[in-house]
Amino acid sequence: MANEVTSSITSETFANIVQAAQFTLSEKTVIRPLVHNYDMTGSPGLTAQVPNYAAIAAAGLTEGTDASNTAWNTTSTTITASEIGVMVTLTDLATSASVGDLAAAAGRQLGDAMAKKVDDDLAALFSGFSNSVGDPKAEVSIEDFFKAAATLRANNAPGPYTAVIHPYQAHQLKKLLTNAGSTISHNLSEVGNTALKDGFVGRLAGIDIFESTCVTGASGGNYIGAAFSQDALGFVLKRAMKVEAQRDASMRGTEYVGTIAYGVAETFDDYGVGIQGDSQL
Repeated sequence: MANEVTSSITSETFANIVQAAQFTLSEKTVIRPLVHNYDMTGSPGLTAQVPNYAAIAAAGLTEGTDASNTAWNTTSTTITASEIGVMVTLTDLATSASVGDLAAAAGRQLGDAMAKKVDDDLAALFSGFSNSVGDPKAEVSIEDFFKAAATLRANNAPGPYTAVIHPYQAHQLKKLLTNAGSTISHNLSEVGNTALKDGFVGRLAGIDIFESTCVTGASGGNYIGAAFSQDALGFVLKRAMKVEAQRDASMRGTEYVGTIAYGVAETFDDYGVGIQGDSQL
């Protein structure tokens, strides 16, 4: 079996695996909490229609005259959910010989795999934004984030704004903020001091910046992160993560299968900006 680790099933073992898997999934997802989440658990079908509300404008009124009706045209994005799964097998021998909590470790692995898959799917949408900043052949710059913020504001994207970039892109940004490698003494900004001491970029140009290895790109170090409003991307949950156990006597172990059903999609193109950069250590 794939991902074979190696247990005779007990209620305590199963409970430990489920608890560890669900906790890890909720804690390890970086991008999912930053986008708009829709819950369609209990609803029929696998598709959800996510509405996009167009902005309307107010106008002056004339005393004694009816207000004019403003047409409110809405569009929608279809998000289709699909099932994702991962399985580990705990054999009786490995469980009895383990000096640690093998069940909890297996649960964490299940949850971590699910969390990475969710963030992988969301990060894959970054390259689809029509607007982008940066140069695929150059390192990311502080100006890239100011341009991204200006683009979002010009498009009336609702705040707050967040960005997710690859750790290599974050490394380059931290160097710029802290003047790392420079032999000249500089007075650092508050952001620069935080980056130097804690390794956290923080908030720049009104954008909260996060880093994730789920950000990918073309070969040669060209990573494509993004800055976006919450409404730019949608995550639809059809069925929450569940873990099921099945005894495999011939394997002398128990299979634990974790599954979840969800869908992701870009929901408002103008509310996101790709951030390109040829960043390497």
